[in-house]
Amino acid sequence: MVEIAGLVFPLFGLILLGYLTARITKQPAEAMGWLSTFIIYISLPCLFFKLLSKTPIEKLTSWEFITTNILTTLAVFFLVYGIARLLAKASMPEATIQGLAGAYGNIGFMGPGIALLTFGEAAAIPLALIFCFENALHFIVAPTMMALASDNRRNVGALILSIAKRVFLHPFIIATLVGVAAAIFEYTPPAPIARLIDYLAQAAAPCALFAMGVTLALRPLKRVPRELGFIIPFTLLLHPLLMYVSLSFFGDFDPVWVYTAVLLASLPTATNVFVIAQQYGVWVERASATILLSTTLSVFTVTALLYLITTGLLPADLFPG
Repeated sequence: MVEIAGLVFPLFGLILLGYLTARITKQPAEAMGWLSTFIIYISLPCLFFKLLSKTPIEKLTSWEFITTNILTTLAVFFLVYGIARLLAKASMPEATIQGLAGAYGNIGFMGPGIALLTFGEAAAIPLALIFCFENALHFIVAPTMMALASDNRRNVGALILSIAKRVFLHPFIIATLVGVAAAIFEYTPPAPIARLIDYLAQAAAPCALFAMGVTLALRPLKRVPRELGFIIPFTLLLHPLLMYVSLSFFGDFDPVWVYTAVLLASLPTATNVFVIAQQYGVWVERASATILLSTTLSVFTVTALLYLITTGLLPADLFPG
């Protein structure tokens, strides 16, 4: 248990520090702007470039792993979406945000810290692949579903162009593509630039986790939505379970890749879900509550999963042979 505490405490400790700092100092929400900009546009892109540029190109084209991961996450989205529509009687836009809350884990802010701390740089490739393709998936799903729900449906060409811009102009995606290009051409930046990239990459995880804590503090819980009764179990339990079964059934993958994917699938709802809800003016307050509660409960669920992984109680392949 000491080893598990050593993995979990720095991660959730940084989130707690961010939360307490925001509650005590009572800075306005605008004060987060430059830190968020640094994380999204500089630090995390440097981390992904660093990890990918040093990776053999053949490992970056593991399409079976990517496809299994994406289809599993998409299945979780549509399961939550279907429950929201059929049982909770949610509108299509509301069900879309609920589906994202169930399937869109906080792989951006929490993923790098928890995966690299647990598995080391062996987790770098699956982490980057999952991060790139899952973000692209959510950038596509959200505007498409909202466009389908709208009475004033946009021109299909305009919608596709808008989605393509969001996907290919996002700093994480750009950094991933540049990193892959560097790996293909075996390019190594000059020593001073490489050292700068290292410094910036090292700042990514602690800054992201601290910022996440601040974000949670700025969105206090006003009430617990009843929809969380099915969303949070999908987010914290069923998503990682389905990911584990899918990867075991459809492929024979490296154990670190499997564990990394399952761990990332177990993370709480991404803060981006609140941003998307706010963008469309749908389910905003309840999206905030989902992020806060799922993050709080993930202290226990993620700790339990790490215990199962690090003690060997969870085999890397459910269907060996």
